[in-house]
Amino acid sequence: MPPSVRPEHLVDEPANSDRFIGGLSESIGGPMGNHAVRSSVRLPGGGRFWTPARVVLLLICAMLSFHWVQKSPCRDAAWADMKQYKYFCYTDVLALYYAEGLNEGQVPYAQHDVEYPVLTGAFMGVLGLPIHDLHQRNIIDNDGQAFYDVNAVVLGAFGIIAVAATLAVRRRRPWDAALLAVAPALFVSATVNWDLFTVGLTAVAMAYWAKRKPVLAGVFLGLATAAKFYPMLIIGALLVLSLRTGKWRDFFITVGTGAATWVALNAPVAIFFREAWLKFWDFNQLRGIDWGTLWYIGAHFPRGNGQYGFPFFQNLDLDPEHSTLNTLYLGLFLICCAGILILGLTAPKEPRLAQLAFLIVAAFLLTGKVWSQQYVLWLIPLAVLARPRWGAFLAWQVAEVLYFVSFYGELMGASGRQVFPEGVFVLASILRLVTLAIVVGYVIRDIRHPEEDVVRQTYEGQDPDGGVYNEEPLDDDLLNPPPAPALARTG
Repeated sequence: MPPSVRPEHLVDEPANSDRFIGGLSESIGGPMGNHAVRSSVRLPGGGRFWTPARVVLLLICAMLSFHWVQKSPCRDAAWADMKQYKYFCYTDVLALYYAEGLNEGQVPYAQHDVEYPVLTGAFMGVLGLPIHDLHQRNIIDNDGQAFYDVNAVVLGAFGIIAVAATLAVRRRRPWDAALLAVAPALFVSATVNWDLFTVGLTAVAMAYWAKRKPVLAGVFLGLATAAKFYPMLIIGALLVLSLRTGKWRDFFITVGTGAATWVALNAPVAIFFREAWLKFWDFNQLRGIDWGTLWYIGAHFPRGNGQYGFPFFQNLDLDPEHSTLNTLYLGLFLICCAGILILGLTAPKEPRLAQLAFLIVAAFLLTGKVWSQQYVLWLIPLAVLARPRWGAFLAWQVAEVLYFVSFYGELMGASGRQVFPEGVFVLASILRLVTLAIVVGYVIRDIRHPEEDVVRQTYEGQDPDGGVYNEEPLDDDLLNPPPAPALARTG
């Protein structure tokens, strides 16, 4: 018999509700029973100190600290003899401090074109320019190392914010946030780029939507989209649910507020530094087939006898403007979006917001021409909200780590020191794609069979992320954790 969800008056415990964790718990005696005594460290007023939320927050702090240690060999910017690849510690944060002219005091957009959206460029400048000034005044010796360390702290704070926002919408399922806190891909990718900044803003936007605060949801969605493109895809999930439920007021408020926020941030740069502002759009339009994508697999698939790739895929990269490639990947993505729309409109019950958001962002990566290693950070919080099941999640995460490791071997090969045949990297790319596709399949199954959805089981059929899309506001008893006596009675 698979473990069942605990009674509704208790916080969900993965050992009781998740087959994978339940199976692991057998090695230490199995899940705790419904009537087991749960002792805990208590505060002077009688409350528990080590609540699930505090444990999860401790886990994310520990994970980010371990990540900093993992990246520490590269902090000094002395990347001789391909050290950044050998130790798996490469980070765009440090590389672009020099490439974007921050080490020379150049102001993003005003004095140097930046390949990132406006808010990410501002983030780089706000942290980088003061460090350059301190270096010029001989207050710090290694400005590159200082820049990375400051970014690691600030990006880590946004990672913690993402976990806190997840906890805020999973008061009855706090251990779901542990999936994000201990995600193996987070360990290797947290500060490869500035994506955690956007991930934190996006998580806050979704939390405000869940709390039925569409203006604040729109503000943070606009901020997130001004930092990276992908949060805009969440509007597609809102659109599907508005079409399904006929509830448009909060949708238009959120989209309108988000658009106004985005325009307010972008307009000054677009007006005064138009060429620099356009670089992000031109750069993405002209990019060819990138590492590890569906298109890369087709162009480098081992066919035997030392031959790699299929001519159809290889020819897509011959056009310097990549117009055919852009048309194909965009068309494939739109087909996936049409399928998600049909799924959302025909499912027995309206899908949960996180389920649709996850499917759309996953489709964007699965079909896209660019799938950078750190893009996994976009998906992890959405996957946690969409399907908080440990088994398939960890299998996907292992595949992401294997891809991460093989990617650095591939980079060494591209730099003239071959580590393994091309087929190894292609296999790792296929494994990443397939495991993510399996998680997508499970989410689709949960939408088609909502009785299989463990989140709905905990929230009595409701969507804790759905906000106005729920048939009626969630009761406080569902939104809030149960009182301490219900959680742990010590006599």
